[in-house]
Amino acid sequence: MRIAVLEDDPHQLTHAVQALDRHLAIADEEISTIPFESGEALRRALRTETFDALILDWGVPDLDGIDLLRWLRWIKQDDVPVLMLTSRGAERDVAEALGLGADDYVAKPFRAIELCARVRRLLTRRLAGPAGSASAAPIISTERFGPWVFDRSTLSVTIDTTAQTFVLTDREFKLVLALFRHLGRPVSRTYLLESSGHRGDAVSSRALDSHIYRLRNKLGLHAGNGVRLQTVYGQGYRLEWADESADREPLAHAG
Repeated sequence: MRIAVLEDDPHQLTHAVQALDRHLAIADEEISTIPFESGEALRRALRTETFDALILDWGVPDLDGIDLLRWLRWIKQDDVPVLMLTSRGAERDVAEALGLGADDYVAKPFRAIELCARVRRLLTRRLAGPAGSASAAPIISTERFGPWVFDRSTLSVTIDTTAQTFVLTDREFKLVLALFRHLGRPVSRTYLLESSGHRGDAVSSRALDSHIYRLRNKLGLHAGNGVRLQTVYGQGYRLEWADESADREPLAHAG
């Protein structure tokens, strides 16, 4: 899982990143924290990259967190969880941020463990859905997306409509799960590579395409099974429901 942190104060940025690296843990999910000192730099990244959560400082000179939040929700129509991190603690400021679509709000100076607990809550809620737990490190053994059921304990995927079950490698399981968790949205190549365990590998890009090709054939990621996997030029891949009338809301269950 990837978290972007926007903060123009180098000391505060380092403090936030170190806190997340040290204290944030969610079952066996691997966490990557990407720092940004410029709001414009983060906005450019958001056009092509994929993140699971954003931590935004309100008072960034070039493009502050509240303007970035407004762009994210109104223009880009992105529902990625957002936590505002700011010295503004007045009730009207909190109300403004929440009204614009922020999911949570932490005032500076922040406490490391509290910050991580709030980010963890946002991430686990996104993973576990309405029935999920917000505990410190939940073990989510199964996740359901329509008829597709992912079982982490056996690294298997079952399609209810065809009664087929496929046992995958750890890397295959993490890769296809990342695609389903972002149904209907482009997922960047960097995100997919990190999700599947490739880091700093010169042949990673070709390896990703090979994994995608095998998974497409192995799992039948085509309209016959109700999904469509497409290449998104300049970004990565997008998995979506093939039937426009299908229920597009992913249902994830903790088990």
